[in-house]
Order: sequence, then C-alpha cells, then structure tokens
Amino acid sequence: QSQLVESGGGLVQPGGSLRLACAASGFTLENYSIGWFRQAPGKGREWVSCIRLSGGTTHYADSVKGRFTISKDDDKNTVFLQMNSLKPEDTGVYYCGLTPPFTPCVPHEVDYGLWGPGTQVTVSS
Repeated sequence: QSQLVESGGGLVQPGGSLRLACAASGFTLENYSIGWFRQAPGKGREWVSCIRLSGGTTHYADSVKGRFTISKDDDKNTVFLQMNSLKPEDTGVYYCGLTPPFTPCVPHEVDYGLWGPGTQVTVSS
C-alpha cells in the first residue's frame, strides 16, 4: 500500500527551527515530485515548496524563500523540509503530497494525488 507520512511538527518560538519529514512507503520516490503545503485554521491549503526527486529541482513560495529548504534522502525514501526563522504566520498543519509519475514540481493542490495525514506546526511565544 502506497502512503506518505509526515513527522517533525511541534511547538516552537518565533525565530526557531523545525525539520519536517515526509516518509514514503510502498513505492520509490525517484520518478515523482513531492510538494509541501500548509493549512492555517480557517484557510485553504497553501503551497510551500516542492522538489522533483529525479534531478532534485526545488521551488519555494515567496513567503518562505530563504528560510525553508527542501531536500531528499534517497536511501530513506524521505523528503525533508528544514524550516528556519519561523514566524507565527507559519503556523498550520503541514502536508506532503505526491504528483503522478514523471510530473514536475507544480504549486497547485489539485495536481497532487496522494497525501499524508499532516503534522501540526505552531509558532508562538
């Protein structure tokens, strides 16, 4: 059974850091792209970043550029999102999503077919 599972969320003070993980099982990530999205309370799902696993091309939303870094570990079949200099507006449930095979990074939720259950990130003093 193919699935994605996020981990690494938590409560952190403004300016702090967290490292999220998106672990894939039941398939190999090599021919896919993984996107990170977040959803704040009462709002829609917002695209944050994505990586094309073949080649490693990365993209970021303007709101996180320079603070977040997406990366992959092929041996662990996992994608990471390193989040630094966190702000209260980064609070939300973070989800990773999987594109169909051989699909480049795209910022649209509708283009992702498999999702993890999400992990909560709260940035507050």
